[in-house]
Amino acid sequence: MMKCLSKVIIGTTLAVSAATPAAAQEEEGLFGWIHGDWYLKVGATGMFAPDFEGGKDYLFSVSPIISLGKVGPEARFSSRNDAISFSLYDAGTFRAGVAGKLIFGRDDDDADEVKGLDPVEFGGELGGFAEFYPTDWLRVRGEVRQGIRSHNGVVADLSADAFHDVTDRVRVSAGPRLSLASKDYFDAYYGVNAQESAASGLAEYDPGGGIKSVGIRGAVDWKVTDRVTTNVFAEYSRLVGSAKDSSLVRERGSANQFTVGMSATYRFDFKM
Repeated sequence: MMKCLSKVIIGTTLAVSAATPAAAQEEEGLFGWIHGDWYLKVGATGMFAPDFEGGKDYLFSVSPIISLGKVGPEARFSSRNDAISFSLYDAGTFRAGVAGKLIFGRDDDDADEVKGLDPVEFGGELGGFAEFYPTDWLRVRGEVRQGIRSHNGVVADLSADAFHDVTDRVRVSAGPRLSLASKDYFDAYYGVNAQESAASGLAEYDPGGGIKSVGIRGAVDWKVTDRVTTNVFAEYSRLVGSAKDSSLVRERGSANQFTVGMSATYRFDFKM
């Protein structure tokens, strides 16, 4: 049964375009790159999604969007699935740099199904990304991130998105998703040791590493005005491997994970 719950999650995004070496030489002082044109985007996302990764019940959540960046060449395409990115190299058809992600915790208060399991602490993931455009309507992106505090594992996300501008203000996009993770990641989210088994009633489970999920995403972006942008999206992922075989998913959750939602942002421009 779908839960009609409301949960507020705080999320902050920082997206700053790195200056090219030539541009950096033109700036004066160690922090010269700060000077120039900047933007601030504020808004919110509302969505229905599983109450925890691998859950079968759904809740409605609202998360604020705060995006700060320096005006410069924009990426041809971006997805809400992208981690927070800092581009260190941009050749137009190829970009690469640093990527990070905030990880919100999971404990007994999130769902009855996880009572008795060790909590997942609030933390993050830090690593890198690379993306390229084999055509002017397709982006392929990969990210590899190391867990910090929330888990000690490594996560890799691969995606491909075809996009088309229906008008100069409306864009549609869709594409597949693939996620992989190491044993330490699966231990944190899907493992059940003897102590957890006794406390939760779930069967013991010692996962390995490998593919975590496969899926697909679709979205429609509408630039209402030069400052207001809205987005509607739908995503489906199928847990596989060590995630699907976990006693948490088999006994109390679902391998099928759906997410639908919409967002809206407003852009402010300013100088530093």
